[in-house]
Amino acid sequence: MSKFWSDIVGRLDPYVPGEQPQDQQYIKLNTNESPYPPSPAVAEALANFDCASLRRYPDPESGRLTDALAEYHGLSAHQVFVGNGSDEVLAHAFQALLQKPLPIRFPDISYSFYPVYCALYQIEFETVALDAGFNIDINDYQSSNGGIVIPNPNAPTGIALELDAIAQLLDSNPESVVIIDEAYVDFGARSAIPLIGDHDNLLVVQTASKSRSLAGLRLGVAYGSSELIEALQRVKNSFNSYPIDSLASACAMASLGDEPYFEQCRQQVIASRERLSAALAILGFEVFPSSSNFVFVRHTRESAAGLYQELKKAGILVRYFNKPRIDNCLRITVGSDAECDSLLAALGLIIS
Repeated sequence: MSKFWSDIVGRLDPYVPGEQPQDQQYIKLNTNESPYPPSPAVAEALANFDCASLRRYPDPESGRLTDALAEYHGLSAHQVFVGNGSDEVLAHAFQALLQKPLPIRFPDISYSFYPVYCALYQIEFETVALDAGFNIDINDYQSSNGGIVIPNPNAPTGIALELDAIAQLLDSNPESVVIIDEAYVDFGARSAIPLIGDHDNLLVVQTASKSRSLAGLRLGVAYGSSELIEALQRVKNSFNSYPIDSLASACAMASLGDEPYFEQCRQQVIASRERLSAALAILGFEVFPSSSNFVFVRHTRESAAGLYQELKKAGILVRYFNKPRIDNCLRITVGSDAECDSLLAALGLIIS
């Protein structure tokens, strides 16, 4: 700990992303990236981009992109907020909406950035235990709270809540902001965006990283009532007035305009997920039901830590969490069919 640090810095336990080793080429099935490139329309937008325009600051409100996103979802522009990746959007939401006298609540097995935000912004929190099957029970979120954060589908489990359960959660917490983190929603769950009109306490957060194949672009979006969006704007404009650069905006709009390609890639991932899940079950894995672009599994005999290490030796990266309740589970990104076949072949050799 440096004498120059602010007091809070030494108390932080920063988020650790999936490893990105540079020592060799790996089959990367550990960070939930898309196995497919972005839409060809994105490549065209890049090729036609006016580089001379980069000498100017971008639109601080990202007006054209915001309008396009609003139209896509049947909302007004005042109900849309864009940020530099959904992690930044979530960080703004924690600071703008969840610094309350009561602790906020989120699942005990969930996105591990949530407690990091709480530490950074000094927000009290309580975790709510998933059941034995790693399911969220919304009846566990009835007590007084300073806000609720639910990933849907959940990560790292991939299990999704039905839309009526989310509506019930909102109705039973009318005085609390409820954030539904939908990073993986396009792979089998239903978005809560249609509930926004009837629930002014709902904030839905999405990302272009997964189903739009734009993880390297860094674009996140929040949808909610104009009151919630204004709070995010006030925090953003007190932190960074220009989060979305001109190039990212142009590429995101191009992707948004190519619905057939988006649907094709989405369906390919879903089909590969079901194929992979069936094959893993044959190898002796318990595969939890997934509505995401990854599967969450544990083997009936082999340890997750051992499988992770052996797969890494074989040049395949998966995600292992050395945490209570899930320390014998692996999260495996759905890659291309060829990548999934390589994974299955390696696992077959390791297990046998």
